[in-house]
Amino acid sequence: MSMSAPAEQRPAISVVIVSYNVRDLLENCLQSLYSALSGITHEVFVVDNRSDDGTVEMVRRRFPQALLIANDENLGFARANNLALAEARGETLLLLNPDTLVQEDTVATMLRFFRENQDVGMAGCRIIKPDGSLEAASRRSFPSPWVSFTKLSGLSALFPRSPLFARYNLTYLSEDESYEVDAISGSFMMLRREVYDSIGGLDESYFMYGEDLDWCFRTQKAGWKLYYVHSTKIIHYGGESTKRSSIDAHAEFYRAMQVFARKNLGLSAFSLGVISIGIRLRLALARSRHTVSRSLPLLADALTTVLAMLAAEFIRFGGFFRFPEYAYPTVYIVVVLVMWLGLLISGAYTREHYHIVRSGLGVLLAFLILSSLTFFFKDWGFSRMVVVIAGGLNLALIPGRRIVGSLVSPGQREHPVTGRRTLLVGLNEQTLDVLRRLKRLDEQSYHILGLIDISRRRIGEIVDAVPVLGSVQNIGKVIDENDVTDIIIGPDTLPYSEILSMIGRTRGKGVHYRIVPRSMEFIVGKTSVDQLSSVPLLDFEYNLMKSSNRVLKRALDIILSLPGILLIYPFVSLLSDRAHPGPMARFVFGLPDVLIGRRSLVGYDPRYLHAPPDVYLGKPGLTGLAQLRSIERLTEEEVLGTVIQYVRNYSVFLDIEILIRTLLMFVLRKN
Repeated sequence: MSMSAPAEQRPAISVVIVSYNVRDLLENCLQSLYSALSGITHEVFVVDNRSDDGTVEMVRRRFPQALLIANDENLGFARANNLALAEARGETLLLLNPDTLVQEDTVATMLRFFRENQDVGMAGCRIIKPDGSLEAASRRSFPSPWVSFTKLSGLSALFPRSPLFARYNLTYLSEDESYEVDAISGSFMMLRREVYDSIGGLDESYFMYGEDLDWCFRTQKAGWKLYYVHSTKIIHYGGESTKRSSIDAHAEFYRAMQVFARKNLGLSAFSLGVISIGIRLRLALARSRHTVSRSLPLLADALTTVLAMLAAEFIRFGGFFRFPEYAYPTVYIVVVLVMWLGLLISGAYTREHYHIVRSGLGVLLAFLILSSLTFFFKDWGFSRMVVVIAGGLNLALIPGRRIVGSLVSPGQREHPVTGRRTLLVGLNEQTLDVLRRLKRLDEQSYHILGLIDISRRRIGEIVDAVPVLGSVQNIGKVIDENDVTDIIIGPDTLPYSEILSMIGRTRGKGVHYRIVPRSMEFIVGKTSVDQLSSVPLLDFEYNLMKSSNRVLKRALDIILSLPGILLIYPFVSLLSDRAHPGPMARFVFGLPDVLIGRRSLVGYDPRYLHAPPDVYLGKPGLTGLAQLRSIERLTEEEVLGTVIQYVRNYSVFLDIEILIRTLLMFVLRKN
């Protein structure tokens, strides 16, 4: 504690933070919290639920004054909080999420509110998201059957200003007033010691959702009021622990609603059944959103392809639907399927930076396939000119749609090549060091447009080849004029109250704020933590792990192994010594295993490499990169490195290239 209190006197407040794999966010949270606790007797508990990202070591090193409880397993939110609450001595208790930033006056303001309102047992402050908007869970009602129905059916979202439909998150009430509510958010819950002594800790039958709502219900049932206090605020990044775990957040949330309704609302079996059905439907809808969103690019490309074919028919024949009757709808279905195949093979449906270029390559590949089909199937080659015209239109429209989408879509304003359009706030030496590090990261997706000073005095200057575009006071105008997507705030640049004020002033602009703590090892952002070092630690995805690539690889195995078995296998079997086959014969004898899926044409050689259990390397192969590089001369570590290189950079074309090189190797060895 920064201020010591007599042994018999309780500290004014005990703060409990439960953390799970959010080391970087927790460091920022504690830094802001201790600033807010200045002048207030306090104790801070950090309960770590067996993080594996160095959280415990960071707390011991950076915040030795914190009371650390390091669990050997993930106990969940309720059990972990209860461990600290049982030891807490404060007159007031505060549960705080680790992915929050606390304004300097927040704790003092809330303690004063409790002193002035003796009938209030629990209260929460204004909680804002990184874009400056109010977090819906800041003030809530209990999920009665009607409130649950409006929430689950989406009526509350459709009519956010209606007292009838919007009771769950009380969106019809002003966020700029304080008032009594049923429930507050578990990310910031302050309560009196008397309340805890009366009702006890959190219900441990909840794992990570619902326990805060349950605690609020028990507080109200015990005769205390709950309040939403608008006069101070925190910022809440939200969902980071969930993103870094295997927990199904949607399932846990809706399960918690069921537990709450069954435990606290005294409903009939019929009412509980209706709520249960609604929850299951809502959960299915929530899980399907990702699938639907992933399908939209395919549907858009299919529509573009069909429109291009219609336009090509009109240009060629002066009207629509001029093909023979038997051609419909087969022609259009085949054209769409071939276009999808070309785009899939080229990698146009990935999130990589150059998917626009890949989409152009996919269109060209589809054009080549369609052109070949018109020669092989003469009855369907009514107009090769239509294929040519449609190919030209698709070459312009399909990549063009992606370019337009990346430039004008509110949620995807990243430049197709240079990345996020970013402002860096601060001109102190630490912030300029961040600027230099960002410049050194070749593949980092931040495109630094300019600097923002804390005052107007240096606007127009050039610092490290980057212009000072504005000040904190006019940052909104700079955002609008430069189409900014991200703002990075340097270490020790602004107090948290000014950061929160700046975020509030720019709300609705679709900008994401990121903050660099004093250690300058990372950037804390809404959806991620980006490392800053001389060698960037970038997220990447093994290409072979993508389901689309695995399907294509399996298709290639079947397409090539089947004719090999029918046409080559019988002759090699007759002419070769099965006991001591040569390299080519050994390859051919492995084709049946490839056809049934036991092996692949290209992969690793299990004789020289035991695949690590935590790394997917595909199936054993008849040939591979390592085999082409004289595998017998490589160490196992070198073999593994070569195989991982193959898995990371996999494509159908790479497999074909390896197979061709293998065939050449067989021929050269014979000669």
